[in-house]
Amino acid sequence: MNVVNLQQKFDSFTETWVPRVVGSLNGQYVKVAKLQGEYVWHAHEHEDEMFLVMQGELDIEFRDRTQTLHPGEFCIVPHGVEHRPVARDLVSIVLFEPHSVLNTGGASGRPTIEPDDLEHI
Repeated sequence: MNVVNLQQKFDSFTETWVPRVVGSLNGQYVKVAKLQGEYVWHAHEHEDEMFLVMQGELDIEFRDRTQTLHPGEFCIVPHGVEHRPVARDLVSIVLFEPHSVLNTGGASGRPTIEPDDLEHI
């Protein structure tokens, strides 16, 4: 049983849109990531995805609306729902996702990171 200091984890990297694994439980990864700019439109066929904003403001665009998340807020995107995260300024987030989830949901436009290739920090 280890204590994880999220701020130390965020401070350990600068690259954006590349999640890092900081924990694992019950078939789920706990990931941290920094985001800036627009991501690719995508959906996850079988997995729900939870975005928890730690710093900054994150827009999650859906085809019919935009949901803005502030620090301390989260949104769960159900599987099959097309979405696009947009960070106008630098945002730090925590993601809760099944081990099997692909960062792009298989969409083109950004490099897909295979779950086994994620860096554990």
